[in-house]
Amino acid sequence: MQTKRSTYQNRWLPFLLLAPQLAITLVFFIWPASQAVKSSFERTDAFGFKTTFVGLENYARILADPSYLNALGRTAIFSVSVTVLSMSLALLLAVCVNRVLRSAKFYTTLLVWPYAVAPVVAGVLWWFLFNPTIGLLPHLLDWFGISWNHRVSGTQAMILITIAAAWKQISYNFLFFLAGLQSVPQSLMEAAAIDGAGPFKRFWTIVLPLLSPTTFFLLIININYVMFDTFGVIDATTAGGPGQATMTLVYKVYTDGVAGLNIGSSSAQSVMLMGIVIILTFIQFRYVERRVNY
Repeated sequence: MQTKRSTYQNRWLPFLLLAPQLAITLVFFIWPASQAVKSSFERTDAFGFKTTFVGLENYARILADPSYLNALGRTAIFSVSVTVLSMSLALLLAVCVNRVLRSAKFYTTLLVWPYAVAPVVAGVLWWFLFNPTIGLLPHLLDWFGISWNHRVSGTQAMILITIAAAWKQISYNFLFFLAGLQSVPQSLMEAAAIDGAGPFKRFWTIVLPLLSPTTFFLLIININYVMFDTFGVIDATTAGGPGQATMTLVYKVYTDGVAGLNIGSSSAQSVMLMGIVIILTFIQFRYVERRVNY
């Protein structure tokens, strides 16, 4: 059987079609990334008048800085918490919607809406809900004897940004989980039910293994989301406080570079952050992907 192949009469047409995307990648990713790497080996004064090459001094300083190491630990806790919370709730909602036949599209539309909300708006929304003075949730928690004030409690502030960041990402995870559930062959579920397998056993032995490619993909996406895209949520809710209790790596890059005008240290931190994400992604593809059933 012969397959049809598309050919271009003009040999430069494929390159012309790729040119806009390549230009965007070069201008908005490759060039800024290269400048960050270059700046990480330099020391620049606050006004940008003098630049001195310092080699690995910026990296040595941040690795010896207790505040950076504390931010690294908080980022690890924050990443695991947001990933587990957002993916587990998204899977639960996807299973519930998948069981609803008549109103599935309606519920799907409602659950997708939060994904269209900007991170800063999501942060402001949860800041209002948990505001100790005007927020509704602190008054409800007070009925159960829980005193909520994330402006003085670092633990409560971390809980707040975790909830806000996870709520923002649930919709994205929900769409992929729902698509994965709808692709599960019903014949397998019916055969397992005939053999006497209950709903939980069918989900654990059939549905969950078939969802492993989707889960693996979302695991990588969610870690990248927490590492890079949660700046707006943190800035709008806690601004890294109280007492740097919610100072993650991405927010420390902004604090040191923009607020502190320490461009060299900020660039080194951004390169370190990119390296951490690359290493985590490599580990996931190297070890976690072995458990994925394609």
